[in-house]
Amino acid sequence: MTADHLPVIAAVDGSEHGWEALDWAAAEAVRTGLPLLIVHVRMPAGPAEEERALREAEELLAQAVLRTSRLAPELPTSTLTPLDFPSAALTSLSRDASMVVVGSRGLGGFRSLMIGSNSLATASMARCPVVVAHTGGRDEGEAAPPDAFPDVVAGVAADESSGAVLDFAFEAAASRPGARLRLVHGWTMFSSMLSGGPVFDSEAAAASASRALAELTAGRQEEYPQVEVVREPVRGSASRTLVTASATAALTVVGRRRGGEALGLGLSPVAQTTVTHALGPVAVVPT
Repeated sequence: MTADHLPVIAAVDGSEHGWEALDWAAAEAVRTGLPLLIVHVRMPAGPAEEERALREAEELLAQAVLRTSRLAPELPTSTLTPLDFPSAALTSLSRDASMVVVGSRGLGGFRSLMIGSNSLATASMARCPVVVAHTGGRDEGEAAPPDAFPDVVAGVAADESSGAVLDFAFEAAASRPGARLRLVHGWTMFSSMLSGGPVFDSEAAAASASRALAELTAGRQEEYPQVEVVREPVRGSASRTLVTASATAALTVVGRRRGGEALGLGLSPVAQTTVTHALGPVAVVPT
C-alpha cells in the first residue's frame, strides 16, 4: 500500500469515531512506513465565528498529535486544517495521499445511522483508497486488541476490473504477519451467461467461477507466497458474506468504479451495502 511515500490521512472532528479513525490510521502508517497527516476540516462560517473556529481546530489538532505521539512516538506526523466542506476537502487531498481514513460517523451523526454522509461521500469520490474505521460490534470506547482479527477479506469480480482491489488486499495481508486473504466473489447464472460460461448448469457455473477466481489470483500468489489465500465463490450477492466476514476481519476491501462520482454512481450495491453495514474497518479502492 505504499504510494511513493504519500501520507496516510486521518480525518478528525473530535468525535469518538474520529479518534478511532486516527488510531487506525496511525497504526497503518507505522505498519507501512508512511507519514501521517492529521486533517480537521473547518466548515465555512461567518467572519465573527472564523477566529473561534480556527482556535478550536488548532486545539483539536494539538490533542490529536499528542494522542498519536503516545501511540507511535517515532511516526512522522503533520497537521492541516482546510476551510471547506469535509468530503470536498478530503477528496481534494486524496490526490496526494496513499489512503484517507475516516470515522463511520461524526459529531453530527445519529446513533441509528451506520455511516455518516461525509464518510460515504468521501469513500465515493476520493482518488485514493478510503478506509471507513467502523467500530464493529463492540461497545463504543471498547477497543479490540491489536491484530486480534488478522485476516483480510476482499470482494472481487472475476475479471480485470478487480486488479486494484487485489493489489491492495494482497499488500494489506502481506503487511499483517499470519493473515489469511479471503477472496469473496458473488456469481449468478446471469453473470455466467454474460461471461460466456454455462447458462443452465449451476454446478458447472460454480466451477467456472472458481476457475476464473483462481486464474485471476495466480500471479499475485507467486508475488506474495507468504499470504495464504482462501477463495470463496458465493452464488448471489456477495454483500451478506462480506458484512458477516467483516466482524472478524482486520480489514474488508471492496472496489468502486472511477468516473461515476458526479452522478453518485461510485459505489456498487455490494460496495455500498458493505460500507454501510460492516462490523469492522472497510477499505474502498478506486478501480
